[in-house]
Amino acid sequence: MVVRLSRHRLLTLFRGVLAALTLTTLTLAAPASAHVSPTSPAAVGRSEAAAGWLARQLVDGERLEVVFDGVTYPDQGLTLDAVFAFAAAGVADDPGARALAWVTRPDIRDAYLGDGATEAYAGATAKLALAVQVRGGDPTDVGGVDLVARLRSLQAPTGRFTDRSAYGDYSNTFSQSFALLALGRTSQGTPPAAAAWLAATRCPDGGYPLLPAQPVCASDVDATALAVQALRATGRPSDAAAGLRWLLSVQRADGGFANAAGIPNANSTGLVAQALRDGNRPLAWARARVFLAGLQVGCAGAPADRGAVDFDGGAFDPGTAARATGQAVLGLTGTGYARLSAAGAAPGAPVPACP
Repeated sequence: MVVRLSRHRLLTLFRGVLAALTLTTLTLAAPASAHVSPTSPAAVGRSEAAAGWLARQLVDGERLEVVFDGVTYPDQGLTLDAVFAFAAAGVADDPGARALAWVTRPDIRDAYLGDGATEAYAGATAKLALAVQVRGGDPTDVGGVDLVARLRSLQAPTGRFTDRSAYGDYSNTFSQSFALLALGRTSQGTPPAAAAWLAATRCPDGGYPLLPAQPVCASDVDATALAVQALRATGRPSDAAAGLRWLLSVQRADGGFANAAGIPNANSTGLVAQALRDGNRPLAWARARVFLAGLQVGCAGAPADRGAVDFDGGAFDPGTAARATGQAVLGLTGTGYARLSAAGAAPGAPVPACP
């Protein structure tokens, strides 16, 4: 009897995985909700539709913006998230090129990275270097700036990458992880001390904190998702496996993941889903993709919103949708940051074909 139940459970799980793994080639159909159509026709895959919507949000075809206290600001980091999403989905190559050209424009670049002398930000430098590499560029010459050399100059003797700034050091696990991922693509590779430093920040439960060296080590879903990818890429599979086990332990019943705010959402789930596939956890990845699919706007939504991924499944919020959609694409495709490439990406921004 026990054997039969076990086999039945395994068969059920296997069928669920098969269904979830076909999401990229099925229609935009998903569990019916206020914003997702259960009858969307097959036209483009989920990740392509999401990336296409994101490409159409670029202001002047080159950048994404955020609104804070009623004032609109260009957002270099969010624009780079779109560059990564386009590469992951294999579409929107032209918008991706324009977006990266905007971020690397000297005035925009320096406002993001710092001037390199009095101000230099490790996380931003690493993220831009990685985006340049993903698009096949040379990070040692970005408008005359050697991002690799600058990034290495920000490494402390401990191995930690830190900010050089009059405003303080805001480096964190994201900064360290992006630094490892970017330097891992260079001929010199990642400094062993930098990977060892990240591994040593692991909390007792196996996850990784957003802010290291705190009195209490608090594992963070988003930070752990990025850290395990960086650790795998730098040849530390055991340290990455501990983080993956912790992520599996906090996956919700609906397949989603919540950040510190406690709300299962597309941002956190997208990052974790990417890490799960990269870390060879197909069952958990499939469940996370089902959650993301349930947040995607289909043919029942407003034409301008179709393909977007909502933050948490409530009323569609365009203010959070760009970030949610960009990170959801990473989870839907499951292509890790270490393997992302825009090579061969199609130029267009796909639009779901609805009646």
